[in-house]
Amino acid sequence: MVSSLSRNGNGRINRTSATITPGFLGQLTHLPNSPLFGTDGIRGKAGDLLTAPFALQLGFWAGQVLKMNRVITGPVIIGQDSRNSSDMLAMAMAAGLTSAGLEVWQLGLCPTPCVAYLTRTSDAMGGIMISASHNPPEDNGIKFFNHEGTKLSSTLAQQIEDGLRGNLSLPLDPTREWGKIYHQSGLVDSYCQFLQDNLPQNLELQGMRVILDLAWGASVNVAAKAFEALGAQVICLHDLPNGDRINVNCGSTHLELLQSAIEEYQADLGFAFDGDADRVMAVDSHGRVVDGDYILYLWGKYLLQQGKLPNNLLVGTVMANLGFERAWEALGGQFMRTAVGDRHVQAQMWETGAMLGGEQSGHIICHHYGVSGDGVQTALHLAVLVRESGESLASLVENSFQTYPQILRNVRVEDRDRRRYWQECTPLTEAIAQAETAMGNMGRVLVRPSGTEPLIRVMVESVSAEDAHYWVEYLVQVVKENLAG
Repeated sequence: MVSSLSRNGNGRINRTSATITPGFLGQLTHLPNSPLFGTDGIRGKAGDLLTAPFALQLGFWAGQVLKMNRVITGPVIIGQDSRNSSDMLAMAMAAGLTSAGLEVWQLGLCPTPCVAYLTRTSDAMGGIMISASHNPPEDNGIKFFNHEGTKLSSTLAQQIEDGLRGNLSLPLDPTREWGKIYHQSGLVDSYCQFLQDNLPQNLELQGMRVILDLAWGASVNVAAKAFEALGAQVICLHDLPNGDRINVNCGSTHLELLQSAIEEYQADLGFAFDGDADRVMAVDSHGRVVDGDYILYLWGKYLLQQGKLPNNLLVGTVMANLGFERAWEALGGQFMRTAVGDRHVQAQMWETGAMLGGEQSGHIICHHYGVSGDGVQTALHLAVLVRESGESLASLVENSFQTYPQILRNVRVEDRDRRRYWQECTPLTEAIAQAETAMGNMGRVLVRPSGTEPLIRVMVESVSAEDAHYWVEYLVQVVKENLAG
């Protein structure tokens, strides 16, 4: 029996219930034993874990959990990046959500922060972004937001996973309503207007030449439009949605082409976004990389001078450079570190009342303007900061701080359990202790599993570049010999 939907004179949806049981979704098999949710939702290769049947079930159980815990009654908003698998996953998620009786608003191609913003400012009960962020094209991911536009709590994520694994009991009414899907791509325009409204009035970027690397991804319909509206001369790289090429040798993790374009076009500055545009890296007119540490320092100093930074506090992660931390403290600022991942930065910001925080990778959160990392918003504010200073970005960077040599290596470790329980590897923990003892207070070691890729990340930072290179190569070899095999 299929339900019918109509709108009454007040524009509200009337639904006719249909008989439905969870069994119609089928049963999932071959779920990994390790947790499905990482630091940024569920991520993996499309076609392996991330299949249409999986997304259908995930949508259904997400819908049940959202209904059970809802604060408000409203739709679930879905956005996506340009990956070839994003349509499949978005449609399967929407089918699962509507089978749970929820209304779905499909945005289509848009940045992740657009989903967060619209979820927070509408009557939506939640939001979902289909994207694997900076990962290669063959990967994909599913990120969840609560009604406030922030990441779903670990408690609700666990309930969704329990449903997928058959471990969740819900008071399901055998007679339920079917949901409805509405295509709302026009709502992306309200997000673009929000970006403009939060900038200083009457400030323009006339005469500023800006190069944008859009990574063939989610920012292609947003970023250039925002800069052009301020009068900047904009030159774009990789500015079409392309599911085969998203993030490939471009974007925030591959800055070489942007650096070359800066030199070729004699640009003032450039910005590179990742595939879903929730992070950004900048390049100055000398071709030097301006990462999240520099962005936090410059934006933090700007807010500090305006009296808009409570307790002079910035929140970063364990990856933040010691040179940045010590320079910020020299300004009279406070700096707090969290585990890697924007959800940890966000949690610390809420707890402490900090208004600005982020990651070295360019994921910046400013509570003056929103509750999620936003690459386009960050780029706009950095450009405005440069214009108001009367200096170039290169000059601002030169007069900020010197980074300590920091070497990061990634080792591919396919086994999830080996990545998760790497601290049980005695040869590796002994090697880390050896490196820390040798460097003393002149350096530090950070080994951690990636929350988004099958990698163990090894970072060594030292006043001595030679020591940093030596110890990182030593530790990488230990990881390869004991975990990667």
